[in-house]
Amino acid sequence: MRFCNLKESYEPEQKRQKFSEIKAGLDDAESLIRKMDLEARSLQPNVKAVLLAKLREYKSDLNNLKSEHKRLASANSNQAARDDLLESGMADAMSVSANQRGRLMMSTERLNESSDRIKESRRTMWETEELGVSILQDLHQQRQSLLHANDTVFLLLKVPYRHYLLTGKFEGKDEKEINEERRKKEQVKEIKMLF
Repeated sequence: MRFCNLKESYEPEQKRQKFSEIKAGLDDAESLIRKMDLEARSLQPNVKAVLLAKLREYKSDLNNLKSEHKRLASANSNQAARDDLLESGMADAMSVSANQRGRLMMSTERLNESSDRIKESRRTMWETEELGVSILQDLHQQRQSLLHANDTVFLLLKVPYRHYLLTGKFEGKDEKEINEERRKKEQVKEIKMLF
């Protein structure tokens, strides 16, 4: 099948119609080849190999025809577009302009949607950052409270021990209270070590 005769023998509208018919024929051929491929794969291995080899040839031929059709259709569409522009003049220029304007509007809309998504992502990022700062501030305040409590407990424990070193007696505390204070003091040290 040769397509080059289309170039000389048909008017532009007839060419378009013939190209459409050829495209439909190529699509039908591709569909038939697919069906033959499925049917060939279900046959006996010895018959299947021969048929699949033939189908590969058919596919190769079909791909060559498609490539030639595409090349000629592209050349024809370029020529037809040039002819149409020259024939219709300003009307086509306006339709091309409207087409370009429509594509530009779609691109602008997509760009605006992307910008909105970026703004939303930034807003979420700022909210997350503010939440993180708030949590860090709370943790810092809790740490300060724990350190202050630790210092207070340490001072309370330190005063009776200093009195014991000077006088040899605890300020009215028995051994049980003293041991309890030592245990608290060790707990405070453990808490300090955690921070």
